[in-house]
Amino acid sequence: MRTNLTIGAALLLALSAAGCRQDMHDQPKYIPLRPSSFFDDGRSERPLIEGTVARGHLDDDTALYTGRDASGNFVDTFPFPVTKDVLATGQVRFNTYCSPCHDRIGNGAGMIVRRGYRHPPSYHIARLRSVPHGYIYDVITNGFGAMPDYAAQIQPRDRWAIVAYVRALQLSQNASVDDVPPDARGQLSAPPAAGGGQ
Repeated sequence: MRTNLTIGAALLLALSAAGCRQDMHDQPKYIPLRPSSFFDDGRSERPLIEGTVARGHLDDDTALYTGRDASGNFVDTFPFPVTKDVLATGQVRFNTYCSPCHDRIGNGAGMIVRRGYRHPPSYHIARLRSVPHGYIYDVITNGFGAMPDYAAQIQPRDRWAIVAYVRALQLSQNASVDDVPPDARGQLSAPPAAGGGQ
């Protein structure tokens, strides 16, 4: 009885397999980048219609998406207001993507550099403190020298948040008492008296 059942199941499986057709496999189709005799230009892929924009990628704010103005110069203003939340986001993204090479304070001595990777310049040198904001954004977007681009990993608004945080780091390492508003200077701790340590 069991043998008959096994033979019957095998026969049913063989009959159902014989009925399979290869229509989906053998259908006429174009394989990407293969030539075509159907179109005059010989290509199977059709060029995009002029002005076509992928859904969600209008990117019409030049400063926001490139760090440059309409004439191609780097912008020195932020494309949106820099708030405490923007700086907090910038700090998180900086610590995730930038600090392995640039260190948490931007001096260029991150853990990767300590392991032998090329030493990036400190953010605190005069040249980098004076570059426009758009320049820093462009370097994050397109890379520079040994630094790879981060356009795929970091969204445009987050790149700007990193720029804002880099500016905050630069200010923190190069500030003087004159940069503190007069009404807040009383909150600064007084330096310890010379020779009076315990």
